[in-house]
Order: sequence, then C-alpha cells, then structure tokens
Amino acid sequence: MLLQPEHHQQPFPFFFVKAAFSEVQCAALEQLFSQQNVWQHQDGVFYRASLCDVTEAIPATFKAELLARMREITGLPLVDRMLVTVQEMLPGQLIGIHSDRPLLGYEIARVVVQLNKQWQAEHGGVLELFSSPQSEVIFSVNPEYNQAIGFLLHADSYHAVTEVSQLRQSVVFNFWHMANTPELAAHLEALFANLSFSEFPAALNPIASAAESSLPEDLTFRAGTAAIALHRWGYDTATIVMGYQHSAGISTCDSSDAETYAAVLLADWVAYLYRDTFDLIHWNHLQNALVGIAAFPRLLPTWQLCLPE
Repeated sequence: MLLQPEHHQQPFPFFFVKAAFSEVQCAALEQLFSQQNVWQHQDGVFYRASLCDVTEAIPATFKAELLARMREITGLPLVDRMLVTVQEMLPGQLIGIHSDRPLLGYEIARVVVQLNKQWQAEHGGVLELFSSPQSEVIFSVNPEYNQAIGFLLHADSYHAVTEVSQLRQSVVFNFWHMANTPELAAHLEALFANLSFSEFPAALNPIASAAESSLPEDLTFRAGTAAIALHRWGYDTATIVMGYQHSAGISTCDSSDAETYAAVLLADWVAYLYRDTFDLIHWNHLQNALVGIAAFPRLLPTWQLCLPE
C-alpha cells in the first residue's frame, strides 16, 4: 500500500505512487462506484464534478493500514479520523485552479487514487500542480489506473484538473492533524461566539484605535480576536493589552510570568487559526515556545485541543 512513494518539494510538498494499491484493493475501490450512491453534483463555473461520501463503506482494516502508512510517509501526527469520497467527472467537466487551504477544523493531507482503465492523453482529466494561480504548470499527474498522489494542504497548494472527454473516476482519502480537529473547531466557535470588540477593557480602546489607523485591517482584527480570547479566559487588563499588542506586532510578549506568556501565545494562535488557516510552521513555533510549560487551569480546555500530547 502506497509503496515506493516519489517525494517532491515543488511547487509544494507532495508524493506520487505509480502502483498505489493491490489488485484486490483496487477492485474493492471500484465497487464503490456501483453502489446506490447519493451524489452531490457541483456544476459551477469553477468546479464541475460529482462527489459522494463512502467512508462507512471502507473496511476498518483498510482505513487503519492506510492511516498508519500516511503517518509514516508524512511524519505528521494524524488522528484516527478519515473521510473518503468517490469523485466522478463527466465529459466537458473540469476543476479550476484552487488551493484547499486547511481552515479551522479542516483536513491537513489528502491522497487521490485514479481508477481509469485504458486512459489516453486525449481523455484529459490531468491533475496539474501550480506554484500560484498565475504560474505555469509545475507538475502534472495523468489519471491512469492505480496511480496516486498525496499532498499536504496549505495556502499555496494550488492544483486543478483539466477538462475531461470521458468519465473520470477517482477516490479521495482525507486526513486530519491532531491540532486542527473538528472538536477544536467547535470549541473555538463557542469561545468566539457573538464576538464583539465592545468587550475590550477601556485601557485597550485608544491602543486599538491607533493600531486600526495605521495597520492592515486583518491584522488588527486578529489582534482584537486574541484580546477577546484573553478576556473570556478571565485575564486582567494588562494581559489583554499585552496580547493585543503581541498579535498586532506592536510589541513582542516577553513576560517573565509563565502563565501570562503562555496565555498570550495561545491567544495569538487561536485568533490566527480562527481568522485564517492552520499553518504547520506557525503551530510548530507555538509548540516549541511552550515546551516544558504545564497547561494552566483556565487555559486547559483550549490547550489540550491545540497542543494535544
């Protein structure tokens, strides 16, 4: 299963496998298309294809083996969660250039296996990888039978599928990072419910107003979100102001108090994740910065979901 992957770093990290699964496994995957599937048909300008969730039809042993193999290949702490979909593209359909960046609670990695026998170049349906929406194709993968590509999702994982001239079938396996689960998404949605910057302590208002007049809106909004997190966790005004300034880039938190330091960094991370995307580099920095610091009681529910052991 996914033996001898060819690893590439450009235009973003991905791996390619010429013979992804055994004949028996491929036959089982093919059967997924002959079931009474409930298809979700997408027919927009940008994305034209049909999808169906077949996760429950995949044997537990197959999922466990594939999950273990993906942990080996990616080196990521993937949770015991997997979403499997079958995808069909009909003649004339295509998928435009896009990046499935991992928003809050989204998957971090994906494997796509093709199940198209006797594919020919004129059939189209080529998976193309780009360094940006404006770049030339950096790498392309023909939708040949039992070929697979796996890649990490991030803001720059741009890809597309060219127009097909005959039915194209593929199976897509999705995997979650332990620090960006649907459970974390639900927790942060609750933490930031009815978000209002009117909750700011009075001492923060002039600082926030000055920042808003000179800094990008997305940056000050994130700083405000971090301040709300600290407020709702029960921290004092000085810590809330410090957290805002840290997230806005006005100053860096260098508090000698371990709890203040941890709270400000964690607030900055959850604000970033809530407003933007899950970024592995950013998360690794957080993990390294807080190594050796025990989770404090009022931070514990968020800490355990953001930095699970």
